[in-house]
Amino acid sequence: MISTINPIKQNDWNLAFVIMRREVRDSFRDWRIVVPIIILTIAFPGLMNFTAGRLLGFVQNYGAEIIGNQLIPFLLLVVGFFPMSFSLIIALETFVGEKERRSLEPLLATPLSNTQLYIGKMLAALIPPLMASYLGMGVYLIGLWVSVGWQADWQLLTQIFLLTTIQGVIMVAGAVVISSQVTSVRASNLLASFIIVPMAMLIQVEAAALFWGNRFGLWWLALALFITAVILVRMGVKIFNREELMGREIDHLKFGFIWTQFWSTFSGRTEARKYPSPIQWYKNTFRLVSDLKPGLFIQFLAVLLAIVIGIRLSYQYQFPEQFQEYLSLENIENNASYLSTLLEALPSLIFWQNIRVVIVQTIFGIFTLGVLGTLVFMFPWIFIAVLATQFVLAGQDPTTFILTTIVPHATIELPALLIASAAGLRWQTAVMSPISGKTISESFVIRAGEFWRIFVGVVVPLLILAAIVESTITPMIVMRVYGG
Repeated sequence: MISTINPIKQNDWNLAFVIMRREVRDSFRDWRIVVPIIILTIAFPGLMNFTAGRLLGFVQNYGAEIIGNQLIPFLLLVVGFFPMSFSLIIALETFVGEKERRSLEPLLATPLSNTQLYIGKMLAALIPPLMASYLGMGVYLIGLWVSVGWQADWQLLTQIFLLTTIQGVIMVAGAVVISSQVTSVRASNLLASFIIVPMAMLIQVEAAALFWGNRFGLWWLALALFITAVILVRMGVKIFNREELMGREIDHLKFGFIWTQFWSTFSGRTEARKYPSPIQWYKNTFRLVSDLKPGLFIQFLAVLLAIVIGIRLSYQYQFPEQFQEYLSLENIENNASYLSTLLEALPSLIFWQNIRVVIVQTIFGIFTLGVLGTLVFMFPWIFIAVLATQFVLAGQDPTTFILTTIVPHATIELPALLIASAAGLRWQTAVMSPISGKTISESFVIRAGEFWRIFVGVVVPLLILAAIVESTITPMIVMRVYGG
């Protein structure tokens, strides 16, 4: 039995292919799988071909052929997506379905490693629907070529086939993860909505990109999806464990255990129910901060990337001349004179705004494995970079503006936000990399306790100090420099 995860070796692939061949043969023996795949491969592309023909005929009557030509690739995406969505049925039953049918025990008793079992099962759930998608898209394209003479260029074909393949890997990897963690097929089917709904929304995004002819954006989308697929596959390999799969009979939601685990991590309470002194609590909290180095590095790179994006956006979308006048020295001096009227309300306003931003980015990150949380964290630095670059494009010197309005409080605020984002990222990715010897749920609760401990003990005091500096020292510097 192998419980630790090593890089996937050639022997792992060889034995995984053995599992895959066995599973694929069993799948094609089941008429409940074969019949829908045949229908989605032949009948559905024919329906979409008929729809495309009627669509082209309709738009030609109004001289809007370009709209029809942009919508036809969307139908190609739909033709490829529907057979791939059927992969969820196979993937969701990969482990838990066999467990309910009592056919999983002999397979788990083999000398195959956890990695070999997981990869083999995932490939078996992916191959039949992926073949159906390719065949369906081929039937659709041939039908369009015969009926209306429409042909897609190679770049479009490559993008759509690539997107379909990666989306299939994402759906299958996510479904196999669910199947290996739940205790019943009913539970896995309920959780499948967390896969199919985001993928359906993604199809709409791809349709919008195709309609507006944004082919370059599709390449970036394919790259983002590829990274997501790699993360999900790695996550599945990391957390799959045959002992837990066989030993888990029913899922219990133990609120008392969750609260005890969270409170022990947050408060530092020992097993003997003794609490540390405030000094010891802070020492242990700072040790947790020192463990955030990988997350701090990632968030710091996000800040640098945000600055690069902001500079690029400024050169791409330069302010009109009437707006550039607001960046002049005279206009800043006039606005500085009104700053004194806002000083009393600034501290609490700034503090609560920063708190709201941290909480929002943390919540978004929980549901997206840290992706949206990092993007929210990047937005303010993109805005600062855009504003500073617009000063340059307007012929002004941005150095004085940045040093007086941003740097005084950013020296405190930036470390606080970096720490909060890094702690949040470690919490949000706990399901991908559980704590050694802990289950996914235990790791998630422990990381949550660590996040809120760091947030209350370190981040909040720093944000209070930053708000005081931003509302007192920064305005004094601004009024002194700009003559307010």
